[in-house]
Amino acid sequence: MNFIADNQLPLLLLFFVTGCVGTGFLFRKPAGHRAWRLADLVWVVLGGIGALVAVMAGLYKADSSRLDRQIDIAYAATSAFDRDAARFRLRFCDPAYDTDIGVLCEKVEFLSASTASNAELPLFIAVTDEVAPLQGLQFLFGGAKSREMSAMQAKADAFDPDQFLVFTALDERTQGAVDNLRRKVPAVAGDFLILARGYDNLIEQIGKLKDEWEYLQENAHILVLQVLALCLVSFAAPFRLGKSIVELRA
Repeated sequence: MNFIADNQLPLLLLFFVTGCVGTGFLFRKPAGHRAWRLADLVWVVLGGIGALVAVMAGLYKADSSRLDRQIDIAYAATSAFDRDAARFRLRFCDPAYDTDIGVLCEKVEFLSASTASNAELPLFIAVTDEVAPLQGLQFLFGGAKSREMSAMQAKADAFDPDQFLVFTALDERTQGAVDNLRRKVPAVAGDFLILARGYDNLIEQIGKLKDEWEYLQENAHILVLQVLALCLVSFAAPFRLGKSIVELRA
């Protein structure tokens, strides 16, 4: 699969040149000869295969757009959580003037440490954006570029959201502090609950992003089939062109 992905343009040119060579031999035959009818049949069959694979690849591209949207959603969830956490610390934690608020400030620090301070989380989002399967099979990839993409893809494949997003936003101690603050300072409790929901949403969106990534990776062979189908069409195209030229001459 990697060989096909890394050498798409050379393969297309090789198949096209091979088809041209074969067409050159057929020019010895007159118009209407059985060889030209067979060449036309080859064009119809291979062209039909190419069209079918193109439809399959179109469905795959529609699925890949979901990955792009999920990357945007995950970025938005990450930014929203970071913004809410920074605002909460700035308003209530510098310094914390209540024991219960101190508990919430400690929890915010733990949650922030499990997300924004962890290099793996933004790395995964960035890597999936850079090496989304449709972007991973581009023409004119050099060997070094392909190796770099493969290394980044391996990092994304190895990412496990549960490994890094391990903290619960509302454990028993934190929930007790929130209940106390609802009676004493409702605004602080409300702000923390917004932050907790943002954290839960972040976990959910990162999990969905991982699922979308794995789904597309499992079906990336469709793109390889598309390249092979294009190679077959490029091979058959000179035969159809040669048949038209011979018929015009006749």
